[in-house]
Amino acid sequence: MDKYIELLKSLIIVPSLSQNEKEAAEVIRQFLINSKVKFDSKANNTWVRNRYWEDGLPVILLNSHIDTVKPANGYTRDPYSPDVEDGVLFGLGSNDAGGSLVTLLAVFMHFNLVENLPFNLIYAATAEEEISGTNGLVSILSELGPISLAIVGEPTQMQMAIAEKGLMVLDCTAHGKSGHAAREEGENAIYKAMGDIEKIRQFSFEKVSAILGSVKMSVTIINAGSQHNVVPDVCSFVVDVRTNEYYTNQQAWEILDQLIESDMKPRSFRLNSSGIPIGHPIVQRGIRLGLNYYGSPTTSDQAVIPYPSIKIGPGDSARSHTADEYISISEIEEGFSIYIDLLTDLKLA
Repeated sequence: MDKYIELLKSLIIVPSLSQNEKEAAEVIRQFLINSKVKFDSKANNTWVRNRYWEDGLPVILLNSHIDTVKPANGYTRDPYSPDVEDGVLFGLGSNDAGGSLVTLLAVFMHFNLVENLPFNLIYAATAEEEISGTNGLVSILSELGPISLAIVGEPTQMQMAIAEKGLMVLDCTAHGKSGHAAREEGENAIYKAMGDIEKIRQFSFEKVSAILGSVKMSVTIINAGSQHNVVPDVCSFVVDVRTNEYYTNQQAWEILDQLIESDMKPRSFRLNSSGIPIGHPIVQRGIRLGLNYYGSPTTSDQAVIPYPSIKIGPGDSARSHTADEYISISEIEEGFSIYIDLLTDLKLA
């Protein structure tokens, strides 16, 4: 795994914030060129098919992302310096999701030279995952063709996320009437918003998932007012909604639209809940290997994948987006072994 650790170091050195992943994409492509592996590309996305591709076989997609968030406040070391100390690799994107990205590439390369596989493989290193962007994985799905199964590399401590909550962001606006704060004038939009926010806080969606739990709503931003002596006529607030498999984002919006008086506009309906049946062959293989399965509260590229998928990878989600991000080299090595065990002789058809 040494050359894949070196690849991860090269990726850490190159800033790759969402929508600015060009240099990181070039690092991946140069590695493939040096490995004499042909690839396809579109914008900052890169993908490759296994050498002994056989038409008619099920196709497994191995996917992870090359973009990162901005460095968090509180870094005590250079986020772009891939330092190794006592077997731990530090650096922005090392855990989320560089460890998964290079480990899945190592897995692809392992199987790439194997003839008579029971499946075909596509490895895809994609962009804009951190912002759920339209120029990431979703932009190349039609290029990839029919897929039977996707393995999405994210830090899960190599446990299987077999379901993932959807994400919907609502921009809400409460309307009042301006007036002088010293007199009994106007209708305070803040108070109207507070009433709606309390309704949201108290409301529970009826259907609760055994894997994903209940639909979760959080008011995360609020803004109103211009000066101390003016009753505000507008108050805006933002609601973060995480849906389970029983409600599409549009269904959840329709329910909430009837609940509150404020105007409510969804930014998008497209990031719905996703998952895979417990009886699926790869989940059953994982269970036999002693892996646990769970429902993930966080969103990944699973949300835009329209076929069965699991999310699994080395590292720990709790380290993502934190200062002094890191992953241990032993986690990457163990992840490689588990991925290989999951896929060896896997029968999907």
